Amino acid sequence: MTASSEILFGSDSNVAPIGIIAMNSVTELGRKIDDYLVDWAGKGGINVDSFLVESECPRFSSGDGKGLIKSTIRGKDLFIIIDVGNYSIKYDYFGMQNAMSPDDHFQDLKRIIQAASGKAHRITVIMPTLYGGRQHRRSYRESLDCACALQELEAMGVSNIVTFDAHDPRVQNAIPLMGFDNVMPTYQVLKAMLKDIKDISFNKEKFMVVSPDEGALNRNMYYASVLGVEMGMFYKRRDYSTIVNGRNPIVAHEYLGNPVEGKDVFVSDDIISSGESMLDVASALKEKKAGRFFAYATYAIFTNGLEKFDKAYEDGIIDGVFGTNLTYRTPELLSRPWFHEVDVSKYIAYFIEAINHDVSISKIIDPHTKIETLLKKYGMK
Repeated sequence: MTASSEILFGSDSNVAPIGIIAMNSVTELGRKIDDYLVDWAGKGGINVDSFLVESECPRFSSGDGKGLIKSTIRGKDLFIIIDVGNYSIKYDYFGMQNAMSPDDHFQDLKRIIQAASGKAHRITVIMPTLYGGRQHRRSYRESLDCACALQELEAMGVSNIVTFDAHDPRVQNAIPLMGFDNVMPTYQVLKAMLKDIKDISFNKEKFMVVSPDEGALNRNMYYASVLGVEMGMFYKRRDYSTIVNGRNPIVAHEYLGNPVEGKDVFVSDDIISSGESMLDVASALKEKKAGRFFAYATYAIFTNGLEKFDKAYEDGIIDGVFGTNLTYRTPELLSRPWFHEVDVSKYIAYFIEAINHDVSISKIIDPHTKIETLLKKYGMK
């Protein structure tokens, strides 16, 4: 049985008053989250203009920085939201404009936690793109940045970490006594697909889910299971005799599974970086006479630009790419006809409310129930 948001806000069961610090990397997302929470609070009889707490991390001309919180956070249940992947933020460094790296963003996060001076009732860090998350295991003499970063946050008094679609959620083994939520926005993705692709059908005769590699099997298995469709997978055949840019190069993508001929295909992954692997998978599926190709990545960052995807769209290799607003998207990406944005701000607002009231997220929103309701609404069940 789920509880409505306004009932929770009107129940006086919250741990402490909410305070939200949206770092300069997530100002747009922070405003959306705040709007939901203010609306729910108003419906619950609590009139508040905003839960946002103003803060900044100014820099000296030498590049040194400091964290500054501009109003009281004493006794508040403090939620700090940050996008460590936002490279559009720049600061003055010896007269040059220096783009902030994930290291710079993480350092600013620690500065804000220091600025809180232990006065907050509790601190939760919402970090959709987990800092250092792609370096999740040690194969040679390598650093384990994510594990060390999580331990740093724990030592600084952070109570909970909320992240989305972690590259490998086993990084939480570094902090076994600390709260760690790895959230999957599956419902939001399906909702965006049904809204934007008017003639899509999740009938097993017309639609199929394919995993791009063995690492993405679990997330794609979930989509296939809730939709009741068949699933195939690719595995990456690598050349283990050479190392290029620290990795063994991929020789080919080999497909395993039932025929995809005539079916729309959906491929889900955590990140589209250069995008070459996703385009290779799309080309291989089109060669097998697949119908339309839809890709989804929680973090669509396109480090090598958009031109290859533009050409693939023009050539009919891809038909749509879905990505969330959990990380920075360039204006150029948002203007592309093949890109569809998945808004996750309301889901984060639900999480903030659940943590603030010390209740399970399923008390407010049960993702599986929401998916079932969504599919019935569109006549898919």
